[in-house]
Amino acid sequence: MPILINEISYLTAREIEKELGVSRQTLWRWRQEGKVPAGHRVRSRQVVFTPEEVTAIREYANFVEPIDASARNQLSLFGGAGAGGKRSQS
Repeated sequence: MPILINEISYLTAREIEKELGVSRQTLWRWRQEGKVPAGHRVRSRQVVFTPEEVTAIREYANFVEPIDASARNQLSLFGGAGAGGKRSQS
């Protein structure tokens, strides 16, 4: 349940973790690395986030990008393994 402070509705870190299906450690690491907003500390302990911050966290957690074309051909780095994982015989 959101916390209302000064007419702003905040979500707790626990609520975000549950909604996104990520662990407390994952959210903490994302915050430490600057990948998502740090949030705000209320009542000296609890970490809360504004709706805008929650949107940014949700977007980061659900970001999908295509694999780089060069990454698909990494098997060639290991002696020319072909499709299906079988190595060619010399």
